[in-house]
Amino acid sequence: MIAIAAGVFETVLAVVGLFAEGPVSPAEIVVGVGVRLVVFVVAGYLAVRLSQGRNWARLALALLLGVFGSLSLLIDPIQWLLDGNELSSAFADVTLMELLFATSRIVHLGAVGAAMVSMFRPGANVYFRAVTQ
Repeated sequence: MIAIAAGVFETVLAVVGLFAEGPVSPAEIVVGVGVRLVVFVVAGYLAVRLSQGRNWARLALALLLGVFGSLSLLIDPIQWLLDGNELSSAFADVTLMELLFATSRIVHLGAVGAAMVSMFRPGANVYFRAVTQ
């Protein structure tokens, strides 16, 4: 749920950033927010089903959001580094919006990582086995 909250916060920052850049079409906002909203609803649904002991939800969360979701969060920073930028230059002239977004992204990735570890700990395995029996 922390990862979902961080994602919602990042979405708000992205929309505010679009308006700050100048005129923006409503379609651009609707598409961007709509796609993210679908991801948040699916993630929330899977998290609820996970809490009910549904192993398929655990596997779906691990694959869809743990793997593919994390890759989608990391691809831009990795590409930026591969383009020859240095990590030290990322902090030069950083704006408040960039700092908020980066902090949120770190919290988001940390929450996903913690969830991935928690979902597959021995205690979780016992829980899922008990629910399915």
